[in-house]
Amino acid sequence: MTAIALETIALAPGYQIPRIIRGGWQLAGDHGPVERSRAIADMGLFMAAGLNTVDGADIYTGVEDMYGEFNARQRDAGLPTLQVHTKCVPDYADLDHLSQGDLRRSITRSLQRLRTERLDLVQFHWWDYNRGNYLEAAAALHTLHQEGLIARIGGTNFDTAHARALIEAGIPLTSMQTQYSLLDRRSRGGLTLLATQHGMHLLCYGTLAGGFLTDHWLGQPAPALPLANRSLVKYHLIIEEFGGWDAFQALLRAMKTIADRHGVRLSSVAVRWVLDQPGVAAAIVGARYADKLASTLEVFTFALTAADHALLEPLLSAAPGPHGEPYGLERDKTGRHGRIMKYELNKT
Repeated sequence: MTAIALETIALAPGYQIPRIIRGGWQLAGDHGPVERSRAIADMGLFMAAGLNTVDGADIYTGVEDMYGEFNARQRDAGLPTLQVHTKCVPDYADLDHLSQGDLRRSITRSLQRLRTERLDLVQFHWWDYNRGNYLEAAAALHTLHQEGLIARIGGTNFDTAHARALIEAGIPLTSMQTQYSLLDRRSRGGLTLLATQHGMHLLCYGTLAGGFLTDHWLGQPAPALPLANRSLVKYHLIIEEFGGWDAFQALLRAMKTIADRHGVRLSSVAVRWVLDQPGVAAAIVGARYADKLASTLEVFTFALTAADHALLEPLLSAAPGPHGEPYGLERDKTGRHGRIMKYELNKT
């Protein structure tokens, strides 16, 4: 079998990552039981395929610890370790009184779970810009970066104005993790421009919309409620913003036409489109195990053509939404997007 030429990118000087990052949310238990031993063993298969970078968070139950156990085994065997991108997500209730000591304890906990002396990338999230002081919190993380406990700082779900404020405050943002897909192009405007102007790379989640942008849903009726997990609930709402189930099916049919042209899966078209967008360094693709590793790598075997984009753009242009800044809908706790969020995951 012909070897696949893996695409990589320099996220920062001396720090190279593949353009597919394995997401860790599905290892946290919300998508069903996780076989810990299998999940850790399969990390070796991703490493062998060149996907040596993973995404996690302090609020993903057990995930940092699994990455830490795998890397400890690798070090003991004299083998390369995973590059781990984690997150710092203070609970909503703590925003008003969050201290530098609280953030140091949070980072120390991640260091202990990951069994390392320095975190490769910490992606900072803030639930509500009107609560507490996100700039002071980011400055505290910058202090830990200067001390050597954090190698690089990124953001998660910041909109354009507040990402700019971080940059202007002297926070060296290597990256911004943002939701980005054919269904959700809110990051395509101001945030992309800011990223390209300041060398801040976009790391994109939701590229498959929780599994909706796959062959599985082509020609299927709208799913019955309640949906099986929170990711499906989240991205079903995005489909409604996009124009509803009929508009979504029209998009899937166009994507299937493109997929068939190239002999690939529909999901590969979804990820390839995101990777081709300005400012995008990598797409984050969630996986509990390595059973879909081959299909994940397929994105590196083809290129979208002008004809492919011409087929998609009218459907994207006709979509009524979602509109606004990245994560703007989700940040409204009273709205239907915000009501499904869990805001106190460090406590639970």
